[in-house]
Amino acid sequence: MITTEKLTPTVGAVVEGVDVDRLLHDDEFPDWCLTALEDNGALVFRGVHIDDATQVAFSRKLGEVEVFGHGEHPEIFLVTLDPARNRSARYLRGTFDWHIDGCTDDIPIMATMLSAHAVADTGGETEFASTYGAYDALSDEEKDELSTVRVVHTIEASQRLHNPDPSPEEVAIWRKRPDKTHPLVWTHESGRRSLVLGATTDRVVGMGEEEGRKLLDDLLARSTSPDRVYRHEWSVGDVVIWDNRGVLHRACPYDPTSPRDMHRT
Repeated sequence: MITTEKLTPTVGAVVEGVDVDRLLHDDEFPDWCLTALEDNGALVFRGVHIDDATQVAFSRKLGEVEVFGHGEHPEIFLVTLDPARNRSARYLRGTFDWHIDGCTDDIPIMATMLSAHAVADTGGETEFASTYGAYDALSDEEKDELSTVRVVHTIEASQRLHNPDPSPEEVAIWRKRPDKTHPLVWTHESGRRSLVLGATTDRVVGMGEEEGRKLLDDLLARSTSPDRVYRHEWSVGDVVIWDNRGVLHRACPYDPTSPRDMHRT
């Protein structure tokens, strides 16, 4: 039997009763999982120990899977600070700040799945906060005021948070990725609404820089107040799936020489 237990009032639930066989062969489980994901924002499966083939196969049961590279499982993106294993390792320091995956794309991804193959001795936890809940907590006046606000997202904005004095070459690389403008408030097909916030927010359309930054920083601080955050302390074999449409996340800093090795679809 599958059971769920809330981890916080606003985001996160641990799922029991799931193993590799169920991920691969239970035809009803993908729909169950998607419903539970929307209800809880993030789902924690402790100690299931999936390999890359299983992760890709189950990810495909949930939706179209992004392809990142080549090799046997090109859908797997290695989340590691080891540049020998991931050429983009230096950019992953940007994941230490709150963000939503894919905000510099036309349509950000629906969900992210992360499996732990090695963990850091200290640090490296992943934190989650619901922007569905953050929107619901706004006053009616705020909801009305923010309903038409649009925000420009850039890779440069997220990278400058940990690299405030970049070289011209670094800036040029960042700016190769086009800016994307998204509504501050997403209205989903289901009728739910969520806030689109995080490290990629560069500026508010039609608003002065200081005023826009103050608005975005205030909303982010309220969305990620400690009482609204679930922090997952990883063990090898854990899998977490989160609803990227309405959940912010970030990695807690860890030693870049640590063995931490996470596989993402």
